[in-house]
Order: sequence, then structure tokens, then C-alpha cells
Amino acid sequence: MSQAQTAPLRPPRTRLRRFEGAAFAGVWTRETTLFRRYWTSTTFASVVEPTIYLLAFGVGFGSLVPIVVGLRYIDFLGTGVVATAVLFSSAFAGMFQTFVRRVYQRTYDALLAAPVDVHELVTAEAGWIAAKAGTYGCAPLLVAMAFGLDPSWGMLVVPLVGALTGFGFALFGMWMAAIVPSLDSFNYIISAVLTPLFLVAGTFFPLSQLPSWALGLAQVNPLYHCVELVRHAAFGFAPLADLYHVGALVGFAALMWLLAVRHMRGRLIS
Repeated sequence: MSQAQTAPLRPPRTRLRRFEGAAFAGVWTRETTLFRRYWTSTTFASVVEPTIYLLAFGVGFGSLVPIVVGLRYIDFLGTGVVATAVLFSSAFAGMFQTFVRRVYQRTYDALLAAPVDVHELVTAEAGWIAAKAGTYGCAPLLVAMAFGLDPSWGMLVVPLVGALTGFGFALFGMWMAAIVPSLDSFNYIISAVLTPLFLVAGTFFPLSQLPSWALGLAQVNPLYHCVELVRHAAFGFAPLADLYHVGALVGFAALMWLLAVRHMRGRLIS
């Protein structure tokens, strides 16, 4: 009998894909289990805060300036505050949740002991945060409807716009969580980065009244593109402009993914 006939059969080597579905399922199962325990407090904070903005500015300031760029101010604000809800529920979760799990709870060390790689962990966690952000972003829109905003079929894409924007900001938060030395350092990020972004995104006032240099800066503000997409979904799509806005959000998310994975890998695998 030849050597080829006597040699034991070896199982074929399984080539691992770039992303394994089992890794995503494991991370999301864990997140779902945890979310069932604290969903009330998380949902309350993510929904009530932007709703207060809407009521305070829309009802109060709206009585002084009823019409803005041809829209009722409550409608203009209600569609814009969606971006604020998405920002609060994604960037903050990405920053604080990731830092606590990495530094104090050592959650990621345990997850990486399973067949889960850093890029899968980062993508799955950011995807979970994005799914919640897309849902929470609909709350201001529902409040605006209660105050007279006419519903439209285009609004069905608002959760998708919120999820795409939330994915980018969740990754941004995870990137920041990988480079800051302490929780207190997030105060710099919130004050110097996040606050200017949501103030100059066309949420509370039209950007057309700003100087040309400010309009140029708005083009690199992901929240501006989110606001524009939500308003177009509510009041009528502009296909070419919407493709540009979607492309800007996809580019932002891709850049943040690269930065988040790189720096989280450096923190978790050293």
C-alpha cells in the first residue's frame, strides 16, 4: 500500500473571513442581554433631552420667529433636532461606555479571549450603538408631528440616516476612548468638538446667513449632512444633493472605523 494511501486524512483548512458572523452574533447577543436591564434609563436620557430642546426652542422661540426658510420654525427645528438625538446617543455611548469597559471592567479582554478580533468587536459595538441611535433619532420627529408636522413617506428613511450618522459618531467615540488618559478628558472633546458640531449644523438656524467660510466648514460637519438628509426626507428629496450627503457620511464613518480599529487594537493588543 502506498504512502499516500496510508497517510491519515487531514481535515481541510477553513479560511477565516475578514468578518465572522458568529463574532457579530456573540457581541450583539451580549449587548441585547445588557440592554434589557438598563433600557429604560438609556432610552429616557436619549429621548427626553433632544425633546426638551425641541419644546424649549420650537415652542418658545418659534412664537417670535414663526417662519424660517419657508418652513414653520417648529418643523424646521423638529427635523434638525434628529441629528442632536443621534449625536447624544452615539458619541457619548462610544466614549464613556467603551472607556469603562476597556479600563475598569476589562470586558474587551474577555471578549477577545473568544474567537473575536478587534475589528469585529469595534464594528459590532458601533453597529449596536448605531441601531439604537437610528431609533432614538425618531423621537423628535414624532414630537414635531404632534405639533403639526405633516408626515411623509420619505420619513421612513430617517432611521437609516440616523443609523449611518450614529455609526460614524459611535466609532468617533471609540477612537476618543482609546486615546484619552482618563474619563475627565472627555470634557475637552465635548466642549471643543461635539458642542460646536451640533450648534453649527443647521439645527437651530439656517446656515445660509453665515459667512462663506462658515459654510465651507459645515461641509466637513457630519451632523450638517445628517440634518440635510432628514429635512429632505421630510419635505422632499434632492437626489444629487442627497447622494453627496450620503457619501460624506459614508466617508466619515469609514475614516472613523480605520482610526477606531487602529487605536483600539493598540490599546487591547500590546
